[in-house]
This record gives sequence, structure tokens and C-alpha cells, in this order.
Amino acid sequence: MGNYRIAVLPGDGIGKEVTKGAVEILQAVATRFHHQFEFVYGLIGGEAIDQKGTPLPDETLAMCRQSDAVLLGAVGGPKWDQNPPHLRPEKGLLAIRKEMNLFANLRPVKFYDSLIDSSPLKAEVIQDVDLLIVRELTGGLYFGKPSGRHVEDGEETVVDTLLYKREEIKRIVTTAFELARKRRKKVTSVDKANVLESSRMWREIAEEVARDFPDVKLEHMLVDNAAMQLIRNPKQFDVLVTENMFGDILSDEASMLAGSLGMLPSASLSTSGPSLYEPIHGSAPDIAGQNKANPIAMILSSAMMLRLSFGLHEEAKAIEKAVQQVLTSGYRTADVARNGQRIVSTKEMVNEIKATILDDGAILNIMAVYA
Repeated sequence: MGNYRIAVLPGDGIGKEVTKGAVEILQAVATRFHHQFEFVYGLIGGEAIDQKGTPLPDETLAMCRQSDAVLLGAVGGPKWDQNPPHLRPEKGLLAIRKEMNLFANLRPVKFYDSLIDSSPLKAEVIQDVDLLIVRELTGGLYFGKPSGRHVEDGEETVVDTLLYKREEIKRIVTTAFELARKRRKKVTSVDKANVLESSRMWREIAEEVARDFPDVKLEHMLVDNAAMQLIRNPKQFDVLVTENMFGDILSDEASMLAGSLGMLPSASLSTSGPSLYEPIHGSAPDIAGQNKANPIAMILSSAMMLRLSFGLHEEAKAIEKAVQQVLTSGYRTADVARNGQRIVSTKEMVNEIKATILDDGAILNIMAVYA
């Protein structure tokens, strides 16, 4: 039996709905495997701006640092689009990444046979896809200074700075190699070395790190080619590693391999302190509060939390198995439904996954009694 404290940041839009679903799934896991999960709640994003006047309140950050892991829903929405830059919901997301040293974002992309009709790509292209995008999360264009607008020679001018230190690049590339060593032993380092000096340095460091992993193959790929290859032949990839903005864009593109943004989880690993888990999708304000959101990405993110932060591998597999069984049984939220398939609500999808977890647990307990 384990006792774990989990900080829950529902955020904005559908973040509240999918996070509620993930908590229910974790409660089912606690029941089946006899754990204690303590959930503590905090504000971030637009909701935090409305209530506290800042996208990341100090009390939220303190609560997260005092927890064993963090679950985050989503932030943002048109309500705050006209706010000044420091009062945009996304600033809370960037701030928590920086403050908690969440340097490595892991975004697994896995094909589900039952969703073969949900992807816009041909079956022979996406079958057996199993890749991992490793995105650097605390540097690059999103954090570099200077950044902003000013008047220069009487003309409005804008600048964003792509800034990386050598050690920041080395640690994310090393993380990718360590992960690849546990998978199919191939790293694709994605850059724009034909144009950007930062990418040339990235490529040099990748070559240096590769010498410490002789059993792992390294290849370099320009980001524009990588974007094309993800659609043309995604099965060639095992682990892709890249800088912040490239990783942001490529992982959203890769979601179409699985059929929807609503299917992809992520983990943001910290150099010190708890890690953070969130779906890669946004707050989807157009369907917020309508019980239509796909909760699977958030639920799978909670499975990543169990495995990576708590070492609860059997419990993580129970969630992943339940998701697969429910999809195989034909249950679909609207984003992945095709050809007249039955569409269920957010709550119904959560309930089906929860029931599968608990039913499997009951079956295992009965088998144990008669073993």
C-alpha cells in the first residue's frame, strides 16, 4: 500500500472535465490496489487570473512543490485573449515549467487497432506506430530574452530570442538516449541546422552524447523533413528529440496518427522535485462544459504519473489495458467516432474505463481465492 499526494490543477475549459475524470480513475485504481491518493487542488491559467489576479498564484506553486506529482488539465480561452502579455493564461503554464524545472516533456504516440478508422491516414501507414517525442521544455523561443515589441527607427519592431545553454541541450538529448536504450535503440534528433546556429550546436552536442551510447543509433533530420516523414512513414521513428517549439508543433501533428489530440498524454520531468502530467490538447472552449471532451489523454497521463513518479507499473498497465478494452468495445467520444459508431459523453467514457478497472480487479481477486 502506498500513500501519495497529488496536486490537481484543473485549469480552464475542458481541463476541468477531463481532470475530474482522471481523478475518478485514480480513485478506482486506489480501491483495486489498496493505495491512498490525497488530492489537493489549485488554480492556474485563466481561472487563476479571475480569482487571484495572476496566472500562477504563489500558493499553487507551493502546493505543487509539496506534492508527489502534479496533474494539469489545460489553460486558456478567448475570454483572456485581449489581456496584456503578463496576464495571459499561457504565462502560468510557462511559469510552472520554469519554476519547477520541468525540462523534459515526453509525448508518446501509440496506435490503437480499434481506432484505425479515426486517423485521416491510411491503415498501412499508421499500423504498429509506437514512437516517443522528447521535447525540451524550459528553453528556446518560449523563454528567451529579449522578447517583445518596441519602436526602432520610427517603425514597430518585434523580437523573440531562441536561447539555449550547452548543458540544457545536453541533458535533454541524454534523456532521449536513455529512453531509447529501453525501447528500440534509435534516436532521431530534429533540428534546422542548415539555417540556425542554435541547431548546429544542438547537432554537435547530439553527436557528443551519442558516443556514450554506442548501442543506440543516432540520426539527424531537419524539422521540415521530419514533419513530412511523420505523415509519410511514421514507423521509422523510435525516439525523436528536439527543441521546445519544434517539439510543440511536431507532437500536435503526430496526434493525427492516433486519431485525435484527445488521445495523447504527456509527462514533464523535473530535475528537482515533482513531475507534471497533462494531456497535450488545449482547453477547447468551443465544447467546454458540454460533456463532450475526450478524457483519454488525461487518463493516460495519470497512468504515466503512476509509472514514472510512483513506480506503480502494474497500476499503470491496468489503466492502459482498460482504455484499450473500452475502445475495442466500440465506445467513442465525438472526436474519434467514425462511420456511425456510438458516441458517448465524457462522463460515460470515464465510467466505462473505471468499471473495467474495477471489474478486472474483482476477477483477479476471485481467481486468487480459488488459486
